[in-house]
Amino acid sequence: MSETTLPETAAVSIRQLSKSFDGVEVLRDVNLEVAKGEVVTILGSSGSGKSTLLRCINWLEQPDRGSIHIAGQRIGVDDAGRPMPVKTLARVRARTGMVFQSFNLWPHLNVLHNVTEAPIHVLGKSKREAEEHARALLEKVGMSHKADAYPNTLSGGQKQRVAIARALAMQPEVMLFDEPTSALDPELVGEVLAVIKDLSAEGYTMVIVTHEMAFARAVSDQVVFLEKGLIIERADPETFFTNASTERVRKFLERES
Repeated sequence: MSETTLPETAAVSIRQLSKSFDGVEVLRDVNLEVAKGEVVTILGSSGSGKSTLLRCINWLEQPDRGSIHIAGQRIGVDDAGRPMPVKTLARVRARTGMVFQSFNLWPHLNVLHNVTEAPIHVLGKSKREAEEHARALLEKVGMSHKADAYPNTLSGGQKQRVAIARALAMQPEVMLFDEPTSALDPELVGEVLAVIKDLSAEGYTMVIVTHEMAFARAVSDQVVFLEKGLIIERADPETFFTNASTERVRKFLERES
């Protein structure tokens, strides 16, 4: 079988992934499997490589070594290590939906158009089909009443909920969340986490970088702890939070509690 496809049904498969910046290795031989419908949270101190790992999954950062498969399809390079054609990369990348810390909404478009832009221009959906789907997604995240509003009129929590709807509009096979609440005022964090919890209950596959410990414990199927680019702990949430096997993780949890 070609290396570009895998027989297993993993939503995300990462093998021996490494990445350096200016000679500093921020990811070292990372191996991770995310099953379809699974929620994996990635924890770790600042600078541990969490966001870099997430950005490598959809090739926003190009790894130095290793391979990444999304729903069985290798992303970024072919079997010989040659870069994928741009259109092929875009097609594989579209299997992931990315939600950033800073929302990244288009300020010149209203909420509805922020959600419909990519489905129309990337997926080739008709305006009517895209708008119907967008309105349903805005209803899902509690933002249907703001369809005609512009981003500069929204709170941070509202912007992030629109960003989630925009990512979902591309019908991704896996959702990637990079510290989705870190830019929010404390009173707005809950509304975004509630939306993500609802998505987990609906069976969405998600990889979430977060610093919200209670949320990670409640929503995760698997918790991964990164330290200096290495996965040093991986467990179900009950084991991770009550019986961590490494002293480093126990100290981290004590500090965060």
